[in-house]
Amino acid sequence: MPVIKLLPDIYSVGVIDWNVRSFHGHTYTTKRGTTYNSYLIIDDKIALVDTAYGPFAKELIQNISSVIPPEKIDYVIANHVETDHSGALPELMKLCPKAKVIGTEKCKEGLYKNYYGNWGFQIVKTGDKLNLGKRTLSFIEAPMIHWPDSMFTYCPEEELLMPNDAFGQHLATSERFNDEVDQCALMDEAAKYYANILWPLGAIILKKIDEVVKMGIPIKIIAPSHGVIWRDDPMRIVNEYLKWAKNETKPKVVVAYESMWGSTEKMAKKIVDGISDAGVSVKLFDVTQTDRTEVMKEMLEAKGFLFGSSTHDNDMLPTLAGFLEFLKGLKPKNRVAACFGSYGWAGGAVKNIEGIMQEAGIDLAAQGYQVKYVPDEDEMKRCYEFGAEFAKKVQGG
Repeated sequence: MPVIKLLPDIYSVGVIDWNVRSFHGHTYTTKRGTTYNSYLIIDDKIALVDTAYGPFAKELIQNISSVIPPEKIDYVIANHVETDHSGALPELMKLCPKAKVIGTEKCKEGLYKNYYGNWGFQIVKTGDKLNLGKRTLSFIEAPMIHWPDSMFTYCPEEELLMPNDAFGQHLATSERFNDEVDQCALMDEAAKYYANILWPLGAIILKKIDEVVKMGIPIKIIAPSHGVIWRDDPMRIVNEYLKWAKNETKPKVVVAYESMWGSTEKMAKKIVDGISDAGVSVKLFDVTQTDRTEVMKEMLEAKGFLFGSSTHDNDMLPTLAGFLEFLKGLKPKNRVAACFGSYGWAGGAVKNIEGIMQEAGIDLAAQGYQVKYVPDEDEMKRCYEFGAEFAKKVQGG
């Protein structure tokens, strides 16, 4: 990634990972790659805000070196411990061993347990300031957005917010600003990022945004640690986060299923017909064929969820089971759901799916519908009606 002058004497020196296709231990797919953003601030004192993933340490250091010798760095701001942001720190600190690392108390603990580096560390809290000369950096603790150590860094003189993982996207592109890229791809990746990483943290996010608003800090630029920099209407992404954090929904249904010999799939398609003919937007996914993170993105704003499975060993099929366990951890609120499926000599899948819905706090809008073996003409008609009736629930009927 070429070095970009973000503002006078402030540079984006991070790197692009064009080839990464999975993240967080393969729990998240990154079909558009990602970036590891790092920001260099030149003043009487020189600060680097965040580093990069370890395998990209050499490239990060080369980018820094194209602006200043790395040994001139006085401070390295560590907004977050996770190794995609801190992995390059050990190699960098070999070049600037006298630099102070700045972060929260939890950050100090986490960095030491990851790298065992004997670095000078300065613990900061919300409201603490670091004077660089003409500019100041102030810090806002943001625990659990999305780790306990997370922190935002703000430069008031430039109205520049560097919030690490908040407001980011996994998007590899040579264009560095939000007004330079395809807007559909940008918002698609922003929603996917929120749905799969930040969805269960909505209450914390609302509280933190409210706290920042009450601080009265103006924001002209939001520079996250993944993806592009928000310089054109940066409050657009903040408003999207507010909407997502409040669990606001649309009259939309996501149908996710797994089928053994095709009976549950037939049911799913007929249910979708009923929903669509009732005038409600609907998306259908076979969870064995579709990337889970893409399905979660579609579910982020959907009011209704329908889950279907064939019964195997008195339970749902395993791919859907894993999918629902992941969903349960995301803690979606203000949703309604229903379940369906087929079985042979004994059922069990629908009942167990309903149990997971109850554990997840998702309201069941209808009793589950089951069919033995292959659905006949009357049962297919009932599937259509099941979908139409569920659509009414989603519409508020």
